[in-house]
Amino acid sequence: MCGIVGYIGNSKASEVLLKGLSYLEYRGYDSSGVALMAKNKIEIFKAPGKLNNLRDVLSSVQDICNKSTCGIGHIRWATHGLPTELNAHPHTCNCGSLVVVHNGIIENYKELKAELEKCGCEFKSQTDSEVAAHLIAHEFSKCKDLLKAMTSAVKKINGAYAFCAMHRTLPDRIIVARKNAPLIIGVGEGENFIASDIPAIIEYTKKAIYLNDNQVAEVKKDSIKITDLNGKILENKVEMLPFEPVALSKMGYKHYMLKEIHEQSDVARNVLSGKLKDSKSQITLQDVKLSENEIKNIKRIQIIACGTSLHAGLVGKYILEKFAKIPTDVEASSEYIYRDTIADNNTLVIGISQSGETADTITAIKQVKEKGSHVVIITNRPDSTMARLADSLLPVNAGIEVSVAATKSYMAQLLSLYLLTMFITQKINPETIKDKEIISLKQELLELPNKIETVTNDTEKIKAVAKKYSSFKDFIFIARGINYPTSLEGALKLKEISYINATGYSAGELKHGPIAMLDETMPVLAILNKGLVYDKVMSNCEEAKARQAKLIGVSNFIDKKHKDLFDDVLLIPDISDTLSPALNIVVLQLLAYYIAEYLGKDVDQPRNLAKSVTVE
Repeated sequence: MCGIVGYIGNSKASEVLLKGLSYLEYRGYDSSGVALMAKNKIEIFKAPGKLNNLRDVLSSVQDICNKSTCGIGHIRWATHGLPTELNAHPHTCNCGSLVVVHNGIIENYKELKAELEKCGCEFKSQTDSEVAAHLIAHEFSKCKDLLKAMTSAVKKINGAYAFCAMHRTLPDRIIVARKNAPLIIGVGEGENFIASDIPAIIEYTKKAIYLNDNQVAEVKKDSIKITDLNGKILENKVEMLPFEPVALSKMGYKHYMLKEIHEQSDVARNVLSGKLKDSKSQITLQDVKLSENEIKNIKRIQIIACGTSLHAGLVGKYILEKFAKIPTDVEASSEYIYRDTIADNNTLVIGISQSGETADTITAIKQVKEKGSHVVIITNRPDSTMARLADSLLPVNAGIEVSVAATKSYMAQLLSLYLLTMFITQKINPETIKDKEIISLKQELLELPNKIETVTNDTEKIKAVAKKYSSFKDFIFIARGINYPTSLEGALKLKEISYINATGYSAGELKHGPIAMLDETMPVLAILNKGLVYDKVMSNCEEAKARQAKLIGVSNFIDKKHKDLFDDVLLIPDISDTLSPALNIVVLQLLAYYIAEYLGKDVDQPRNLAKSVTVE
């Protein structure tokens, strides 16, 4: 969740570090800091709060900044200790000769701290990360080789880490290491870069080396040496980075979130491109390596994900069971990993993650792979850890998503699950390609991008409703069937960026407790699409209205009953109940966005949240 940037070369390190950290702000953070190598001395500058606070600090020490061409930087999302200047990274050893930044969690830090204190180390912060600075320095005192010291230190650390370290006596190098936390080395000409994610360095280079777990590297301005934990030198595998710098532009929108909501029509086109030719053709998924025989032997599907990705998985359950007729379970990765892993080679496991670096989901994937299950990964980052663990890959092609609140990646995940469902269904029974319902669904998928644009091009009614309800402190979202997950995701979007206490419910559960909260201060938003559950949801709305709740409807058609029952109705283009989650969610995203904007919230970087949750 924290962000790391490192630089060594001929340019001003402070400028590269600040710009790189600014491109990682979307990950979520509460303090920042840099360490600059200057004339065989390491200067450290930190600040709590936003990155501008660190900029102000550095602006007062331009003489140091002008001389330094090597440094490491960090934005911290607090796990151990308050978000204070003392707890901010970088951290040092006792004498200040060694400095380190860290992303991850050191699980055995208490034991290591106790041992190091016996050796005379004095700790200043409340963090687990400071242990690494003392430990690496302790190992360095034995061998005077920073690469070997890092290797020895990480062998003693349990948990997840991405480290960058510098030593005052070795001003020509930065040492890095990783395990269960992302870290890449950007390759330049006469300069090299280090980062926890691509956006930090994409402006400077399109070439990078992805470090793997249990690898350590020595980075100089003209060379990179990578070793394993036994000291064996490994090949430098340089890859081209998949993004362009323009992806980090707001393109005239006030917030990245609004830009990314409006990008969803193009995202839908990208997801479908090359996979769905027309309504009567088979689905083509080149990176899904399941044979027809393997698919026919699937007895059970497990979908594992967190947060917004989990809600996409819940929609996936409905369509997989509806069309493929395979029992499908959906579970939060954070719960899955602490139970007995009930999976085998007849279990298909689908892992979903925007970043591909979600720690809980990575752990779950490793567990099911040990059981022999085939793992399909749906991710926005084909360069990620989860993608590299996959047996089959379904990249969602959403482009980089900067706003912390997921929007276009959710759309891409949804559509990928529809495609995967039809791919599996046609493998089980090739005759289903002639099924009228599947032909109709494929046609609707092809028409979906234009329907999304219909919603995003006319937002005046949504803005009006958002303004009307922006003063309420609580919200309830209800739906049934395939849109129950949509109610969960809509509520999540609202609480994430506006801090309004919003909860999604299956409409049938309203009278099993939540109805006690209903009165004129509790708006209820109901998702109502033509289909099997429409009348039942309408009945639940009648119950809410009888308790004086304000009612908002989201529907794909006009019913004369709506006028008397609902205070406001938001319409979407006509669409089948089966595909309706893909349109309903766009309305809910926009509603959440405009409410947060009216409240003056920091839409792209909501408090306490991180884009990529890289710790369990």
